[in-house]
Amino acid sequence: MGKGRLEAFSDGVIAIIITIMVLEMKVPHGDRLDSLFPLLPVFLSYVLSFLYVGIYWNNHHHMMHASSKVSGPMLWANLNLLFWLSLFPFATGWMGENHFASAPTALYGVILLMAAIAYKVLQQTVITSEGPASLIKKAVGHDWKGSVSPILYAVAMGSAFFWPWVAQAIYILVALLWLVPDRRIERALRQSEP
Repeated sequence: MGKGRLEAFSDGVIAIIITIMVLEMKVPHGDRLDSLFPLLPVFLSYVLSFLYVGIYWNNHHHMMHASSKVSGPMLWANLNLLFWLSLFPFATGWMGENHFASAPTALYGVILLMAAIAYKVLQQTVITSEGPASLIKKAVGHDWKGSVSPILYAVAMGSAFFWPWVAQAIYILVALLWLVPDRRIERALRQSEP
């Protein structure tokens, strides 16, 4: 199977995830601006999840661009990632509807943690499939953000039961870390061109 089919399927699933998340925002029953205020937690949780899904989509695109083939294990690892990403709408809705309460905030962290692990598994599967001298292995290197993020998610999950606002701050911090453009794969691709 070519990379294009895997990318197209993943893009479609991610587009559906974003669509489901935005459809969870219900239209208010008033015609004044203050009718929007009760929706603020739902909107803020949507913005955070949209950023995370966008970060995963962007990094997935770069990783697939740097790979040369698709293997059976890559297909399963990719499905694992898409499974965890598909839970974002549920966790986002629950967290927003309950104004960032402890249990929904902790569950959101569980899903972030599992998506991060699934992405790391996919990355390692691509590297295994491509070989130790692969472009993706050269580009990823140590991957400090990929190592620090799961630790921060675990800390956030624990703090969600005592200080949900700390957990939310950690989730935002990790998203901001990943929003800073990571040019490693693009740089590796440029260096590999003849």
